[in-house]
Amino acid sequence: MPEGHSVHRLARQFGDVFAGERLTVSSPQGRFAPGAALLDGHVMTAATAHGKHLFLKFEHGLDLHVHLGLYGAWNFGGDASFRGASSIGAPRKVGEREVYDDDSAAEPADVVAASSAYAGPPAPVGAVRVRLVSRHGWADLRGATTCEAITEPEAAAVLARLGPDPLRNRSGDRDAFTATVAGKRTPLAGLLMDQKVIAGVGNVYRAELLFRQRLNPWLPGAELSVDAARRLWDDTVAMMSDGVRDGRIITTPPRYWNGAGAGASRRVLPEPDEAHFVYRRHGLDCRDCGTPVALTELGARKLYWCPQCQQAGAGINEAGMKQA
Repeated sequence: MPEGHSVHRLARQFGDVFAGERLTVSSPQGRFAPGAALLDGHVMTAATAHGKHLFLKFEHGLDLHVHLGLYGAWNFGGDASFRGASSIGAPRKVGEREVYDDDSAAEPADVVAASSAYAGPPAPVGAVRVRLVSRHGWADLRGATTCEAITEPEAAAVLARLGPDPLRNRSGDRDAFTATVAGKRTPLAGLLMDQKVIAGVGNVYRAELLFRQRLNPWLPGAELSVDAARRLWDDTVAMMSDGVRDGRIITTPPRYWNGAGAGASRRVLPEPDEAHFVYRRHGLDCRDCGTPVALTELGARKLYWCPQCQQAGAGINEAGMKQA
């Protein structure tokens, strides 16, 4: 499932290429036809994200609300002025980037050469739930869990059900997260996946955050110190912000990358098998202690962790956990 950084990238891309444009909205598949009719011909004014939820706002007070779920993805294309990602969403290959490097000479996504006339979007392929078309480009949505036209009060109700978003990181968000965690006996690995506790964290960020903070996945939230909870929030903000910038989840610093010294620039990105500490590294040596990375299930999702670096009672002061 695309995690929060991908949805924030989507909001930024929609804002860049569609904000202020009067859009043709259709549902080639037919499943969203009534909702498309409500949005068709109106100006998209803004695009926002909260956690894994995307809201495209229109001038007449309706939002297109999308949650990609496990299989949803947006595809984009357009003329030479329409730059950005060609696809954001799932399924994706491990390590695949969502956008071209800003410093590269890559052509815009699915772009018709500048010397050619833009003839509009191609014929829909597959089950396109909704298609948005502007003067310069188009966007197709397939496979989303949620795709609905809703009012602003309905959008506010969706937001009210969600926890704070580290990528918004508003005043009071860290304290709200810390207070919620302190009141739960649920294991930390479960709390990080609970969108009512913290919005946008998925399975990759969950595993990597717990490792980076040297936290036992089964430690109850109520047994995490206030300082450790704050550090966990701050690391989430930093790591997900890197994901927005890089277009992929990279949790290891350059010193862990082959051929990259400690002073390597973040613009030099690692190979896919160098990007994570524990995620999808079951049975491989921990990058720090050499213990084989373990794999178990928690909440019906795979959980990767290091039994040595993250064991209860080991490095307890560094992890910030309360003493027994």
